[in-house]
Amino acid sequence: MIDEARAEIQAAEDARALQDVRVRWLGKKGRITLELKGLATLDPDARREAGREINVVKQQVEALVEARKEELARLELARALAAERVDVTLPAAQGSSGGVHLLTKVTNRLLDVFASLGYEVVTGPELETDHYNFEALNFPPEHPARDEQDTFWTEDGRLLRTHTSPMQVRYMETHEPPFKVVVPGKVFRNEAVDATHEAQFHQLEALVVGERITMADLRGAIQEMADALFGEGTRTRLQPSFFPFVEPGAEFAIWWTHPKTGREEWLELGGCGMVHPNVFKAAGYENVTGFAFGFGIERLAMVPYGVPDIRWFYQSDLRVLRQFRGAL
Repeated sequence: MIDEARAEIQAAEDARALQDVRVRWLGKKGRITLELKGLATLDPDARREAGREINVVKQQVEALVEARKEELARLELARALAAERVDVTLPAAQGSSGGVHLLTKVTNRLLDVFASLGYEVVTGPELETDHYNFEALNFPPEHPARDEQDTFWTEDGRLLRTHTSPMQVRYMETHEPPFKVVVPGKVFRNEAVDATHEAQFHQLEALVVGERITMADLRGAIQEMADALFGEGTRTRLQPSFFPFVEPGAEFAIWWTHPKTGREEWLELGGCGMVHPNVFKAAGYENVTGFAFGFGIERLAMVPYGVPDIRWFYQSDLRVLRQFRGAL
């Protein structure tokens, strides 16, 4: 009997088949159960001996069933692992990859250029005080130039900076000249948003301070930057303009050829000038001169790359962003 049971148990290929075998042998109407019920017809001595033999067989069948159950579980696990196995020697699946944002690419390119010219890259806080954002930069409380740089204020009297220029005073307060620094960063203006204006944008500003720094040095620095960015011999020009924190002040532009249309024209980049004596006074400097110039990074990206709307930089539209994956 035990050999027959063992053969059936080993022949069970899955848990369902094994359960059927267990029921045939150990169920309420199973063979061993019926054998135990048949002991009632035997005399006491024969019943005792036959009962002992049947119980031994029952225990063996139960052990065989349990062993086969564990074996089938191991086989099932092995099959599942084999199905999920990954051949690490196969080439990886090529998924879609992201890319660096065009503004980041332009900023990194600018920083590489200025680093090659000996400028130190520094950054400052976006949440500023009125002192650093306006007063220390020669914007008195009632100065009309403040109207052009309306911004967002917090309840404690601080504001989101309107330009990267506050870092001029912050840096001069903790450093002694001579030095050359460049300050990239995000700035904010409380103004109507349209194709050429955003409530937030990016600037990059340079500051050079030392003895006998002149407007000629400023002119040369802008030319060096233009040559490094747009090619040797790029034409540049300065036009007189007013900024409270420089005197004299100017706007600078480059003569360039549009890469798509081929049209040649002057491209205004930003403002510049000699650092105003009041700014040096706010920083505690004496007997030094210096110049500063800065420009918007979005403008430097919009015109050469044909982006007609500044809002596209911030809308995360992949149709726009994918166009510039290989830019620069």
